[in-house]
Amino acid sequence: MDEQEWFAEQLAQHRPRLRAVAYRLLGSLADVDDALQEAWLRTTRADPAAITNPAAWLTTLVGRVCIDMLRARRARREQLSATWEPLVSEYGDPEEASLHTDAVGIALLVVLDSLEPAERLAVVLHDMFGMPFEQVAVIVGRTPAATRQLASRARRRLRERAPQPRAGLPAQRRVVDAFLAAARAGDFDALLTLLAPDVVFRSDHGRRARLAPALLTGAGAVAARAADAGPRFARLCVPVLVNGVAGVVARDRRGKPIAVVGFTVHDDRIVAIDMILDPDKLPSGPLASAPTAQPGSGTTRLRPVS
Repeated sequence: MDEQEWFAEQLAQHRPRLRAVAYRLLGSLADVDDALQEAWLRTTRADPAAITNPAAWLTTLVGRVCIDMLRARRARREQLSATWEPLVSEYGDPEEASLHTDAVGIALLVVLDSLEPAERLAVVLHDMFGMPFEQVAVIVGRTPAATRQLASRARRRLRERAPQPRAGLPAQRRVVDAFLAAARAGDFDALLTLLAPDVVFRSDHGRRARLAPALLTGAGAVAARAADAGPRFARLCVPVLVNGVAGVVARDRRGKPIAVVGFTVHDDRIVAIDMILDPDKLPSGPLASAPTAQPGSGTTRLRPVS
């Protein structure tokens, strides 16, 4: 087996983890594939004999590629909307649902997207993938102590601004179904009972004309919006999984997705609603699988380049 065959074998073996790392760092499925392609290209400069832990080495390599891409984004300053994309799959399929077990919720992606590249890398690689700070420090170009501070600062912002679900999927589904029923009926009072007092509603329009406020906070404001738009919009919605939690996709009369909505549920109350209206981020074909999927699940394969 020559060197490139060995690297191709290692990349295939560790690909699910590498895709998961890249998605948490980049948030865009297209960028994930670009990052893995660039990682493949960079293996041509490496000596397999010097690699004692292929999984750790490949994770470090992908981390380096991702931080370069994140820094390039910051330097361009041309991004008009969030860079993350939702992972959407059919609800009710146990095999499909299992692919979302480790998915990152939209609320978390929103905050990750606001972090500095080094902060994002430090908290993702250490907290989510268990990489020692000594290794993360090499990637971000800081000391281990400074890297710990980066992660601590990022962790604090995630706790403050990124609520995570505290309900199982069946309980989430019940709350979301009740919300949709109340929205279809325009029932303001029923909507209020399903929303946390400090609920946050975010919408990502991208290049699309604004159809809803970009940000609403508070149960009263969100319930009023849902009661006003719900009788029309909620009738277009069907249940799906969005980044591993209960959500909906709205389709037009031709079946084309026009919106994806993810809900974060705490103790039978909705604490966050994230609506994606950006046409560039909506599923256009079969619903996508999470980047934790195993080979053969329908995700795009890494393309070795000669």
